[in-house]
Amino acid sequence: MRDLAERARVARNTCPYLTAKQAAFHLGIAANTLKRLRHQGRGPLCRMHGGSWRYHVDDLDAWSAAHRSGEGA
Repeated sequence: MRDLAERARVARNTCPYLTAKQAAFHLGIAANTLKRLRHQGRGPLCRMHGGSWRYHVDDLDAWSAAHRSGEGA
């Protein structure tokens, strides 16, 4: 797979759990920002799978929708 966008697309179609890098790309934020939000308890729901944090695509979309800053933003 070439890049994170392709991995996120494949994950959405095959396995709905994304890595932290894929999840950050999906949300349009930096991976370090996602990590900081997780540590602060303010990020999207995540689960530990095989020693790595994983994010369900539906949880990412729900979190993103809940944190919109306004229409057209």
